[in-house]
Amino acid sequence: MHITTRGAGPDLVLLHGWAMHSGVFEALAQQLEARWTLHLVDLPGHGHGRDSALPLALEPVVEALVARVPHALWAGWSLGGLFALHAAATRPHAVAGLAMLCASPRFVRGEDWRLGMSPEIFRGFALGLRSDWRATLDRFIALEAFGSDDARHEMRVLREEVFARGQPAAHVLADGLELLETTDLRPVLPTLAMPTLWLAGRRDRLVDPRAMREAAAQVPRAEVVVVEHAGHAPFLTHAGAVAAALDGFAATAFAPQAPR
Repeated sequence: MHITTRGAGPDLVLLHGWAMHSGVFEALAQQLEARWTLHLVDLPGHGHGRDSALPLALEPVVEALVARVPHALWAGWSLGGLFALHAAATRPHAVAGLAMLCASPRFVRGEDWRLGMSPEIFRGFALGLRSDWRATLDRFIALEAFGSDDARHEMRVLREEVFARGQPAAHVLADGLELLETTDLRPVLPTLAMPTLWLAGRRDRLVDPRAMREAAAQVPRAEVVVVEHAGHAPFLTHAGAVAAALDGFAATAFAPQAPR
């Protein structure tokens, strides 16, 4: 796993989504680095962390991250949101606040969770990885960009970024899909003591904004922000709006707690 630290100010950990790396946050990082100390993570098997021996699993990744970054606000996009949420639930002393960026505690639809994606879609991606993983990545990127008011730009940036730091490890792509398909962190939501921000793209076709609202309703201290005209990667098309939401959230996350 690789971590790049830059900027000045309160600490913010940024965790990328499936098949990507921290370079995908560059436009957002440029907006934030004058006010935040950013810890930009390349998850195991991705980007500069491609050769990491650490498995792409919630507990080992969070354990390693907590050992390397200071007390911080954690922000996770898509798959990265699962790692950030697991950190908040299991290491609350390390997480000042949790920001879920187009991320859900459960990505796949079930009998008691109708707002997730169809499990058949994930199985199709898993099968596609074995036969033509490049085409599968391209289909996933298209789905990420779909719905945005600037889908062409979003798709172009995502396509450029996915290979900008080398090819993602094939077995890690499969591990990431399995995490997205099988993880359900909804039971931990009522236990979260820190402030949380749930930032959705109104036109997101991967993570329904209604699912994020439903999840936020189960958290004691939750704020929901919906970026109009944004798809699954609002930090690409609306970096200023995402930065403003994080700046505003910092005042809550880092505010001194009143004595009980």
